[in-house]
Amino acid sequence: MERTELVRRLGVTLRVVAPRDVIVEEREPERFMAAFGEAMTAGATVFVADPSWGAAERAQFDELTNPKLKTQNSEPRQSLGWLCLPTGGSSGRLRLARHDQDTLSAAVGGCCGHFQVRQINAVGVLPLHHVSGLMAWMRCALTGGRYLPWAWTEMESGRWPETGKGDWFLSLVPTQLQRLLDRPEAADRLRRFRAVFLGGGPAWPDLLDRAAEARLPLAPGYGMTETAAMVTALRPEEFLAGHRGCGSALPHARVELGADGVIQITAESLSRGYYPHGRKAGPWLTEDLGFLDESGSLHVLGRRDAVIITGGKKVEPGEVEAALRATGQFADVAVIGVPDAEWGEAVVACYPAGPKEPDVAAVRECITGRLAPHKRPKRYVRIAVWPRNDQGKVNRRELTALALEAGGRIRRNDA
Repeated sequence: MERTELVRRLGVTLRVVAPRDVIVEEREPERFMAAFGEAMTAGATVFVADPSWGAAERAQFDELTNPKLKTQNSEPRQSLGWLCLPTGGSSGRLRLARHDQDTLSAAVGGCCGHFQVRQINAVGVLPLHHVSGLMAWMRCALTGGRYLPWAWTEMESGRWPETGKGDWFLSLVPTQLQRLLDRPEAADRLRRFRAVFLGGGPAWPDLLDRAAEARLPLAPGYGMTETAAMVTALRPEEFLAGHRGCGSALPHARVELGADGVIQITAESLSRGYYPHGRKAGPWLTEDLGFLDESGSLHVLGRRDAVIITGGKKVEPGEVEAALRATGQFADVAVIGVPDAEWGEAVVACYPAGPKEPDVAAVRECITGRLAPHKRPKRYVRIAVWPRNDQGKVNRRELTALALEAGGRIRRNDA
């Protein structure tokens, strides 16, 4: 596919103009779509920016998009990808993953093949400046389907769009699904979709159990900006049959495990590199740890760089978070490691402030049989302002700083 063909499918009128780089930074879906289409016709690099960035991420973006960086790379321009999507800002140094019409169309084709549909219609509640929201739009545009942007606040309050006939899809993050399941009418609405894609963060067992009990057509998946969204997914029928994990690889991708269980990906949708550089050939090594079960479904254990080393033993935060959520005491919870003179790092459970405090004694009793002693949180910290972004991901760096600031309010686990 040529870039001009993608422009045509987005319904944008081609113009003859001098090539120029364009930054697209819009929060409202209609304004983003118009700006994105206009930027594509400019013929050069399109940079997507997040309107909610703070000063630090804004400074990193400005540094990355400095025109002088282009002279540092001598690789052929056409091989590098003209669409730069931001990634990594919530957990570390901001980077810009390079995509083009071929990586995007490969991701769309893989999705259609995996779910055996020719046309995708989608209700979009995720922001278009994030890959999950952008690809929902792209799937519709490239298959001739209908994309219906909808405010998340409307859906959360019980006002749903009328979609009409055809196969309709919805993309959510786990916290959004949890909030919808707290509304009586939401399950019926969700069951009307061909599939509800679930990604952007780990889903805890209790949430998945509630979705299964409600017979929701859930499709948990795994992907990221660098892969143009999901490269694995459970099909709804697999989920309802009791399978768990993130599903098998989509037709355009291959997912394998490298040394120490690190997930590595080979896919036609892989980004061309990080701006202004290209990517070396071969599989892409992620920062995530995982395993494949007997059915070939990928299970993600967490990030390699998030592992906590306490008393010389490794603790995977995702495992501890799942055990804590299963107690039913937390509306949300995140586990981090903080410096500790005795243990090197101490396992700390953070939870957002709310009208109901968790019963730490009950939590301690529940997790005793589920977690080894070194994995049990030594402290529980109440966080006044929960640092979660629009995609539902926790900013763990900020969370660690807030936990350290709250030292005087830390509730210690005596176990």
